[in-house]
Amino acid sequence: MREVRSLPVPDGLDGTRLDQALTRLFGFSRTVAAALVEAGDVAVDGEVRPKSDKVTAGAWLEVTLPAQPSAPSVEAVPVAGLTVVYSDDDIVVVDKPVGVAAHPSPGWTGPTVIGGLAAMGHTVATSGAAERQGVVHRLDVGTTGLMVVAKSESAYSTLKRAFKAREVEKRYHAVVQGHPDPLRGTIDAPIDRHPSHDYKFAVVSGGRPSITHYDTIEAFPAATLVDVKLETGRTHQIRVHFSALRHPCVGDLTYGADPTLAARLHLSRQWLHARELGFLHPRTGEYVSFLSDYPADLADALAVLAGA
Repeated sequence: MREVRSLPVPDGLDGTRLDQALTRLFGFSRTVAAALVEAGDVAVDGEVRPKSDKVTAGAWLEVTLPAQPSAPSVEAVPVAGLTVVYSDDDIVVVDKPVGVAAHPSPGWTGPTVIGGLAAMGHTVATSGAAERQGVVHRLDVGTTGLMVVAKSESAYSTLKRAFKAREVEKRYHAVVQGHPDPLRGTIDAPIDRHPSHDYKFAVVSGGRPSITHYDTIEAFPAATLVDVKLETGRTHQIRVHFSALRHPCVGDLTYGADPTLAARLHLSRQWLHARELGFLHPRTGEYVSFLSDYPADLADALAVLAGA
């Protein structure tokens, strides 16, 4: 039987479209929210209304939630290029190659970090959803670099709290188009799902607070290598923030990068690398940090830019 949820519209969503309100309240994609409304699974004060209707603060929502798909299983499959940087009884730190997802998800049939670790004989924590047990943070499929996965239950709880409290040092290197002005700065702009593209995110008024700090490392004629420190960890945060500044990550065609420049640099994905990861070890309390070199495709693209 499908679950029915009832709740009032919060003040912050007063005047919002019904489908947008559902997206914000339940984390649905706009497509799923619209389908629920059109199927008559959403009532506002006891009445079924069109998805474009504006909701009023205090109005009572009754939502019949969509059936949950079965969780993708984790298969132990070796992953080419997945490297273990550090491992003990509590954590394993990996250097993730391009084209690898953090964990299984509906619709993804490619390799995963969790599957690769299982193939190496690593047992991860059982906390979390079945398909992403042990995962305390993620990297995009097209982003390379460092990830930590919890192996013990205590490490999972401790690291999840540390990420939520913004106590983990996450530094990325990115090559962005053009030259950001100022050369060093902070991007403080809320992020939420893109209003018209389910697979994208965007700077959206009323979105989740999102803060990105950056500093120029080196400027080239057509692009700039920047060091990026994340204060928050939203999906696609770096890609969305620099795209909003009109300086998208080189090669990131999803967020407006120049395809001609990407082709010249032989890039088939965004130039973005999780360069450094540091945190208090969940058992010892000692600070540990790890550094990752650029993979070949990013290093080659950087060499082309430097020689231009």
